[in-house]
Order: sequence, then C-alpha cells, then structure tokens
Amino acid sequence: MLKQLMMVALLWLATGTVAIAQEVAADAAAPQTIAQKIDAAVRPVADAVSGGIFYSVRVAGTDESPVMFPLIVGWLILAGLVFTLYFRFINVRGFVHGFNLIRGKYTDPNSDHAGEVSHFRALTSAVSGTVGLGNIAGVAVAITIGGAGATFWMILAGLLGMSSKFVECTLGVMYRLEKPDGTISGGPMYYLRRGIAENYPRLAGLGAVLAFVFAICTMLGAIGAGAMFQANQAYAQLANVTNNAIPNGALWFGLVYAVLGGVVVIGGITRIGSVTARLVPGMAALYLLGALFVILVNLPAVPGALMAIIDGAFTAEGVTGGVIGALIQGFRRASFSNEAGLGSAAIAHSAVKTKEPVTEGFVALWEPFIDTVVICTMTALVIIITNQHVVGGADGVQLTSNAFATVAPWFPYALAVVVLLFAFSTTITWAYYGAKACSYLFRESKVALYGFKFFYLAMAVVGCTMPLGSIVDIADALLFIMAIPNLIGVYLLMPVVKKHLDSYWARLKSGEIRPHA
Repeated sequence: MLKQLMMVALLWLATGTVAIAQEVAADAAAPQTIAQKIDAAVRPVADAVSGGIFYSVRVAGTDESPVMFPLIVGWLILAGLVFTLYFRFINVRGFVHGFNLIRGKYTDPNSDHAGEVSHFRALTSAVSGTVGLGNIAGVAVAITIGGAGATFWMILAGLLGMSSKFVECTLGVMYRLEKPDGTISGGPMYYLRRGIAENYPRLAGLGAVLAFVFAICTMLGAIGAGAMFQANQAYAQLANVTNNAIPNGALWFGLVYAVLGGVVVIGGITRIGSVTARLVPGMAALYLLGALFVILVNLPAVPGALMAIIDGAFTAEGVTGGVIGALIQGFRRASFSNEAGLGSAAIAHSAVKTKEPVTEGFVALWEPFIDTVVICTMTALVIIITNQHVVGGADGVQLTSNAFATVAPWFPYALAVVVLLFAFSTTITWAYYGAKACSYLFRESKVALYGFKFFYLAMAVVGCTMPLGSIVDIADALLFIMAIPNLIGVYLLMPVVKKHLDSYWARLKSGEIRPHA
C-alpha cells in the first residue's frame, strides 16, 4: 500500500511541476511577477520547514535582540567533535595515507574487487556533490550575515567534518549491497538497516525506520539542494553578466540545464564518475587560480583580512549575534557545503572498488578539506580583501562575482563558466544520490526511478525562476534533516568502524598491506 501511495505522490508532483513550467512559459513576459507568485506560494512552506528543522534556543543577547542557536547545527558540531576524539584525530593521522590511496599507491591493478569506480573517481564523484555553489554563494551568505569571523568557524567545521566523513564512508562500503550484475547500492539507507540489525538485533526495527526516513530526506534534499539551488544560482550569475538580456532566460536556461543533466544522470555512477573525474579537478583548479590572482593583486590587504577573520571569530561586533552569530553562520554554511554528518557522500563512496572499507574512509576525509578548508577559505578571502561584504548591494553568487570584478571587469564572465560547472557537477551527483534513495524505497523499480529523475530535472527548471531566499531556506532545511537519522546510526556503529580501523592500522604497520605503486 505504501509503495502505491508513494508512486501516486511522485506522479502528482510531476504533474504539478509541468503545470508550473507551463505557467512560467505563459507569463514569461513578466518574469518578476512570476518570481513573486512562486515566492508567495513557496514562502509559507519554506518558513514552516525551515522553522521546524532549524528550531533554535536563545544563547545570548537581549529580549529585543536575542541570539538564537539552531539545535541541528549543534548536532553536527557535536558529531564532528565526538568522532575526532573517538578516532584519535583520524582527520590528522589519516591525511597522508588518504592521499596515497587517492593517487593509487595501494591499488592492485590485477585485483577483481567488487565495485564500479576507483578511489579517485569515487572521490571526484563525491566532491562534485559538495564542491558546488555552496563554496561560492554559500560563503558569501555566511560572511554577509555572520561577518568575516564566520570564515574561521567554517574552517574549523571543515576540519571536524573530515572525521565525520571518515566514519560515514567506511560504513557505506562496509554494508553496501552488491548486485549480481556488478552494480553497487550503498549509503546510510543500507548501513542504518543492515548494520544496526547485524550489531543490535533488538534495534532492527529502529534501523529500518531510520533508513526509511533517511531515504525520504535524501530524495527531498536532492531536489532542494542539488536541483533547485544549483540551477538558481547558475542562472543568477548568467543573468548578472548578461544584464538579463536573454528573453525568457530563466525558462530556456533551466530547460537546457535539465537536458544536459539528464544525458549524464541516465548513465548512473559509472558515467557520473567518468564526467566528474575530468570536470572536478579542472573546475577547482580554474576557480582557485582565479581566486589566487585576486588575492595576489590585493596582497597588501591579506594581513588585514586575516586579522578581520580572527577578530570577527572571537570579538565580532556589528554583525548579527556577534561571536555566536559568526559561529552559527560559519558552521551552518560549512555543513551545507561539505555535507559532513549528512551521510550523502557515503552513497557515492560505496561504489568504490575495494575489499577494505576503511580505505574509502581515508579517501573521504579529503572531501571537507578540499571543499571547505581550501575552496571556501579562498572564496572568503576574495570577498573580505575586496571589502564586498561591507559594500553590500548583492547577495549569494553575485556578491562573490562583484568581488572578482574589482580586479578585472571580465572576471565575472570567467566566474560564470566556473559557476555553471560547479552547479552542474553538484546537480548530476545529487541526482544519483536521490535516485539511489528512490531505488531503495521502491525496491529497484525502474518506473519509480525514472519518475524521480524526471521530477528532479524538472525542479531544476522551476528553481531558476525562484528568489534566492526561498531556495536557501528550503535547501538548507531539506539537507540538514538528513543528519538526524544518519548520525543516530553512526553513533551506534562507530565501535564497529573502530575495530576495523585498528585492524587495518596494525596490518599496515606490519607490512601485510603494502604499496603496489
């Protein structure tokens, strides 16, 4: 009965999406009115969902101006801290070994291990889901609201998140489902159900419920953060550099974006891994070179920017909530960007070719480092040294674009290309995450799977027409809710990971596990 109801829901949602797209096409002559209509319809839902997920308690301030702390942010901070201490700073101890695994030093070329992609391609697939517009638009949002000090807390969140990714992705490989045709399904849906049932038989029912809730949240999170938000900000940058010169630009851009995404998404993780293995290193290098150029041009301002980050982290004044506001925004945007604690990356990492689950944990801890410690920090420095967070007048990706434009007027055009690549890579990876969650819920039903993919791509079209505020609130809420069922299961299963980690370290030190290259 549940399966039939969910199938009806998918069809209803798809029908509603087509109706929205038709309305957009019919009223394209007045895009602002359309945006206002959509915002008016979505805003009550966004407020209700966001208010529930980001339920906050007062931690400072006055009755007139209270400083509120979202409990879900504390949930993620606590997890990163617990995993870092429990695994004795695995984010530091495993850093070099993770790099050696990524470059294939321990990969046996003659092995026939189960899996679909290499360590490197598993990492690039997962990184493509995290290195997106959260690194460009999200950082701008954090600094606008929380001040320069939010950067410090973003970096700390990234370092703690490395430990969370290690545990999640190890479990993802440990309890993955290997199908007869050689394909892999893995992620929290499987380690919540199979892992908890195996290690805590009396809690098998709880594991099944957590897995079900996580799968639902993943589908919704994929739609909000992977389709709508990414397409929205990609079009925002295009509109920014073209001065909205393209007639019906939002609709046409969304349609082309969805079609290109569909070409890759239909091929599954093998095609996604192939595309991202080429796309991610290039787009990251292009963006970092651009950011580095801006920093070098403004080199005398760098010491002041670093001081502003430190001062703002501990003595912030004039920003929402002072120090607490900077901390909240830093952790919130870092979590949205690197997804540590949410469990999403474990879906991609589960497809790796390996017989040692812990190895993928070492590889995965590089994700938050690349995403947050490196790329987000570079974005923050570009914004702060150009003083755009003080100048204001823009939000999201447009603020970052304005920062680049202070060095050269053509930089926003180059950034538009990078933004499109960042957004596209995130969209195709999250389509895979949502599809795997859908397959889990509907027991590999092809009808449900293709129905979800159609709806997902259609929502990318709709996302282009919506205001940033509604998108951010919905995307944040849908994404963060995944952390609740995921981390409950990870806490229960972390002793299992520790046992495997201790065994792996012992064999590595004894020489039983040796490099192959």
